[in-house]
Amino acid sequence: LTKMYFDFFKEKGHTLIPSASIIPENDPTVLFTSAGMHPLVPYLLGEKHPGGKRLVNVQKCLRTGDIDEVGDVSHLTFFEMLGNWSLGDYFKKESIKFSYEFLTSSKYLSLDKERLYFSCFKGDNEFAKDEESYNAWISEWVDPSHIFFLPRENNFWILGSGIGPCGPDTEMFYDTLKEPCGPNCDPSCSCGKYLEIWNNVFMEYNKKSDGTIIKLEKPNVDTGMGLERTLGVL
Repeated sequence: LTKMYFDFFKEKGHTLIPSASIIPENDPTVLFTSAGMHPLVPYLLGEKHPGGKRLVNVQKCLRTGDIDEVGDVSHLTFFEMLGNWSLGDYFKKESIKFSYEFLTSSKYLSLDKERLYFSCFKGDNEFAKDEESYNAWISEWVDPSHIFFLPRENNFWILGSGIGPCGPDTEMFYDTLKEPCGPNCDPSCSCGKYLEIWNNVFMEYNKKSDGTIIKLEKPNVDTGMGLERTLGVL
């Protein structure tokens, strides 16, 4: 699966880069690298990467934030996260198109489209509703009933420190075919019906230490797929 992922994105013009250390360098906000974007923060803020504007990698990660859930089908403390990156190049429509192709094409994962569900940021008093991502999924002929708008705690990503590059995200879920827990069951529910398999973060903003938020000159795409989260149910 890792090779398949690399091959797919290299075909789309991405440069394969190595995993960074699990011990962060020059980042006092975390003890361990807990997401693929940690080592790439300088480039998400505008520095040029030697690999170019399109990157793909698998990053060693260690998380303890959800340690109480470790041991079920979707949580591990140590795992490797696959990611593809656009540094000021393509944005939401292309990123969503790539993800959907990899998930559903018979050449790649060939997942049943009817078992895929999606979420987008519903907006709040600080950031606008992410209609662009919703429309990108619709353009891929996704059933509108399979797309949910969810609040910031579900569909907006920022570093654990609360500062740095940030933005709305769109997430992809696989229906495990469990019975819904109730009439309001959706991908934000923890009942186990919907399993998150991929997350595309659209880095449009930079939140400063004084709380001010500025729009990045060139927005970026940061995606993460944890293979252990799919292998538990496929």
